[in-house]
Amino acid sequence: MDVKVLIVDDSKVVRFKVRKILESDKECRFIIHSCENGEQALSYLYEDLPDIIILDRDMPKMTGDEYIRRLKSNENWRSIPVLFLTAQGEKSEVVRGLAELKADDYLAKPFDDGEMLARVKVLVRIKRAEDQSRALNKELKKANQFIRKTFGRYLSDEVVDTILESPEGLSLGGEKRVLSIMMADLRGFTALSEQLPAESVVGIVNIYLEIMTEIILKYQGTIDEFIGDAILAIFGAPTQRDDDAERAVACALEMQMAMEEVNKRNREAGYPEVAMGIGINTGSVVVGNIGSHKRSKYGVVGRNVNLTSRIESYTVGGQILISDSTVKACDASLRIDSQLEVTPKGVKAPITLVEVGGIGGKFNIFLSEKKPLELIELEKSLAIKFTILAEKNVSDDLYDGKVVKLLTSVAEIEADFVVEKLSNLKIILFDAAGKEVTSDLYAKVTEVLSPSMFRVAFTSMQPVVKVFFGSILS
Repeated sequence: MDVKVLIVDDSKVVRFKVRKILESDKECRFIIHSCENGEQALSYLYEDLPDIIILDRDMPKMTGDEYIRRLKSNENWRSIPVLFLTAQGEKSEVVRGLAELKADDYLAKPFDDGEMLARVKVLVRIKRAEDQSRALNKELKKANQFIRKTFGRYLSDEVVDTILESPEGLSLGGEKRVLSIMMADLRGFTALSEQLPAESVVGIVNIYLEIMTEIILKYQGTIDEFIGDAILAIFGAPTQRDDDAERAVACALEMQMAMEEVNKRNREAGYPEVAMGIGINTGSVVVGNIGSHKRSKYGVVGRNVNLTSRIESYTVGGQILISDSTVKACDASLRIDSQLEVTPKGVKAPITLVEVGGIGGKFNIFLSEKKPLELIELEKSLAIKFTILAEKNVSDDLYDGKVVKLLTSVAEIEADFVVEKLSNLKIILFDAAGKEVTSDLYAKVTEVLSPSMFRVAFTSMQPVVKVFFGSILS
């Protein structure tokens, strides 16, 4: 191997002897540069960096002690090992001097040829190992920065730390754990996205996800994934806390409050306003690294994840529905705005869902209280035809009805067909003259008032419908 050596000694004889010793070695090819004083040697370091410096301690102009102090104070030079040549006989004084000056080794004059060669080789091997270690650490730092920059956009700092600090943290597998799971999405956005240019759809989603991501991470939530306009987040993994459920509820409340900012930015960009529904459930799931060796992610699977999605599907815009298990897991007082009993698909017995409007304690976050709706009775009802959506599939059966009362995003409908509460409807709307206004109006049944009357909240409205309703209400 090639080894660059800098010999610094005011004695020409010593410089010649050290050169002969090194050049006699058959294992290494020593590339040698000599200087007769410290000033020359410092100047040389700006031209080239040696693998080792063999330095006389007692020199004119600049002593070896002063030279090594200046060497070790420079960040680019301090890693170069120094072999001190000294004539001092007091071993204890030499060792003390080495420690103070941070020299790497010493050799007393007169020195043995074999010992000189052996010490030089040892110091060079150590330096090469340290250089390699520094290079690997530099690459590791770059890789870690890349991981933080890339994954930090999707995962909490805790998950990223798990990836970086624990090699086993990247292995496939998981564990059972009780978590609070949150699902949020923009109500009626699928229908809205079909009516907008692709750039507008992406713009709306990006504004929404950017604001919501910051809030979720603020409450130590872990974003499992984005599914279009939907967000799946978990509270309680990788780090479990006593207040996981409370943080999930507080997070959901702040997310709903932040929709005002989302829509402000939408209006500024010329996009339509949107509304979000959130469902929260608490229960046992499997959490860990899921996937294959080629592609995996930190996430959750299990029945309670599916149930969370079902709970969220019952929401209307601006609403937060949580399971009874989440209510029981919250020590802080909750403001309960309403309750409903549902039987989600895949669940045998009915479950109780709670609409939460606030949380007390250390969070103290409350949405504005909902005022009783006072719908305007229409002088002339509006004819509609509607079909019931099941799992986002449109039924072929069309039913007749009419809008008899109306508010901006709520209506009361009279129909001969009996609908169930929380049914999702696709509506064809006609004006007073019987002309079709739209065939893409979506709504959710929020209340069944009588066998022939029910109330709906509109989940997706085209701009033309908003203008039409506005003209009627004005």
